[in-house]
Amino acid sequence: MILLRKLLFPFAMIYWLVTSIRNYLYDCGFLKSYAFEIPIIAVGNLSVGGTGKTPMIEYLVRLLSENYSVATLSRGYKRQSTGFVLADANTDAKTLGDEPFQMHQKFPEVQVAVDADRKNGIEQLLAQSKKPEVILLDDAFQHRKVKAGFYILLTAYDDLFTDDWMLPTGNLRESRSGAVRADMIIVTKCPNNLSELARKEITNKLERFLLRRNDSNLVVFFTAIAYDESVYSADSIKEVSEIKHNPKLLLAGIAKPKPFFAYLQQENDIVLTYPDHHDFSENDIHSIKKQAEDKPIVTTEKDYVRLKNHIPSKQLYYLPIKTSFVSDSKNFDQILLNYVGTSTTNR
Repeated sequence: MILLRKLLFPFAMIYWLVTSIRNYLYDCGFLKSYAFEIPIIAVGNLSVGGTGKTPMIEYLVRLLSENYSVATLSRGYKRQSTGFVLADANTDAKTLGDEPFQMHQKFPEVQVAVDADRKNGIEQLLAQSKKPEVILLDDAFQHRKVKAGFYILLTAYDDLFTDDWMLPTGNLRESRSGAVRADMIIVTKCPNNLSELARKEITNKLERFLLRRNDSNLVVFFTAIAYDESVYSADSIKEVSEIKHNPKLLLAGIAKPKPFFAYLQQENDIVLTYPDHHDFSENDIHSIKKQAEDKPIVTTEKDYVRLKNHIPSKQLYYLPIKTSFVSDSKNFDQILLNYVGTSTTNR
């Protein structure tokens, strides 16, 4: 697989050229970006998948929803609907996509919408009788048609964009120089004990790719994934310490499942791995039930929303995760609260 990716390097150069021309046309104003008179925060990455966008959006929802009416907008990856959809009592994972539906289930007071055309999605949200005061754009760093007021760029600790290459040789959606558009970079999935020296070395490494910034102060934060101490079903809760040492089936259809498995897995557990955003077929469900027999099935929160109507509730559990700051969380919170509180326009 690695050899094949290297052989595809000429195509990576073509992809780099196309995306670079597109960005240049937006930067020089030939292609128009649209701004809105409302605080808009875009969370995204330069690479494909696995940087922790959903936990970061959830963190922002918790931070902002106490004082503001918040809406989230994403494209709704792999949903079976088209156009603008606003979550309500009749929507499900098929119409919204698994991650937006997870968000809707978790934060019912938040407006959760999907639309591949983010400009149209924002206009539709602002046309609602309940007009949001803040909009969070999920996975919209490359969506240049909308000019957000604040850009948060995520990059994984063990897979920094500075060490990556363009698709299909690497995993980058655009050139590493695209990071110049970020107002803030967050290095995600760090070890909880990441030293101050290590953080400084990574910050210096990132700064070398941002020489075109007008300011010299790059704001970088470091976060880890915090796993819950309990797993949850539709009608019960079990401590991780209790379920960890019992036979079980672990199941994940996410981009990077190794930490999830490592947190729960014991020697005799059954482990099933599926592609990210996997659409479970009837055969998949039958196979999962057959292999699990009467053992508990523990999965990720994202997979749970697609499986919960197909596996008995007393058997299916999910493990929630959260974004946890390695340090300086109060400074992060204040930066975002200051942006939202003082913004009356993104123009």
